[in-house]
Amino acid sequence: MSTKLSVNINKIATLRNARGANYPNVLDFAVRIQEYGANGITIHPRPDERHIRYQDARDLRPLVHTELNIEGNPIQKFIDLVLEVKPEQVTLVPDDPNQLTSDHGWDTIKHKEYLQEIISEFKRNDIRTSIFVDPVKEMVEGAKATGTDRIELYTESYAGEFAKGNKSIITDFAEASRLAHQLGLGINAGHDLNLENISFFKNNLPYLDEVSIGHALIVESLHYGIENVVKMYLQKLQ
Repeated sequence: MSTKLSVNINKIATLRNARGANYPNVLDFAVRIQEYGANGITIHPRPDERHIRYQDARDLRPLVHTELNIEGNPIQKFIDLVLEVKPEQVTLVPDDPNQLTSDHGWDTIKHKEYLQEIISEFKRNDIRTSIFVDPVKEMVEGAKATGTDRIELYTESYAGEFAKGNKSIITDFAEASRLAHQLGLGINAGHDLNLENISFFKNNLPYLDEVSIGHALIVESLHYGIENVVKMYLQKLQ
C-alpha cells in the first residue's frame, strides 16, 4: 500500500517573508508541487504568522485540489480559520506560541475533554481530524477517546536515533501504529523525516496512511530540485 505524501510549504513562506515581497510565490509552489505528484499540501500557521499567514490558507483553498491539511494549536483564531477554510484535514498540535517548531505530542489523557470539544466541532463540519501524539500506548489509547479520526506520530525521536544507527527505535512506532489501527484510527506521521530515513520508516510501519514533510524536503530541493525531490519521496513511499 502506498503512503500519501503531503508537502509542508511553511519554509517556502519563510523565504518569502524574509524579503517582504511575494517571492517566492507560495501559491504558485503549492500548485506546482501538486503537479509534481504530491498527494496534499500542509500548512502550519502560527499566531505570529512568521511563515504561513492566515490569508495564505484562504488563498490556497481554491488551488489545492488534492488535500489541504492545516496544522496548529487550536486557539480560537485557529479554530475560526479552519471552520472558514474547511480543509480536508486539520491536525491539532500542542504548540506554545514561542516554540521554534513542534517538539512533543498531546497528553491525550490530561487534555481529553478539551480535545473532545474541539474535535467534535470540526467533525460536525465534515473536517477529518488528526492529533499529534508520541508513540506511547497510553497516548494512543487516549487519542481514541477524544474522537479523532487519525493520529500523527511525532517522529523526531525516530529521526534522531536513526541518524545514530539505532534502528530499533522503530519498534515503538510500529507498536503504536498497530494499536492505533486496532482502535480504528488512521495513522499519519511527521517531523524530521527525510530521504535517508523515510524508506525504513515506511517499510517497518504498518498501516501508514500519510506523511507530512516540509523542512527536509525543501533543504533537499536545494540540492536536487523540488520536482525531483517530490518524485523521490513518492517512489520511496510506494
